[in-house]
Amino acid sequence: MLDGIAMFKKIISGFIDHPILTSIFAADFFILLFHRPPFVFSLLMLGALMAMCMYFGQKLALFKD
Repeated sequence: MLDGIAMFKKIISGFIDHPILTSIFAADFFILLFHRPPFVFSLLMLGALMAMCMYFGQKLALFKD
C-alpha cells in the first residue's frame, strides 16, 4: 500500500501527464461548483465529470499491488 505522500505524488503526476483532460476536469468542476448552468446541461457536465473521474481512477490505479 502507498502512504499518503506517495499517493499524492502519483495523483499529481497523473494530472501532469494528461494536461488537456486535467484542464477540462478542473473547468467542469468549477463551473458546476460556482455557477448554476441549466438543468440538462448540468446533467451532461456531471456525466462528463464522472467519466473523467473513472478514467483517472483506472489510469492511476492507486490501490493496485
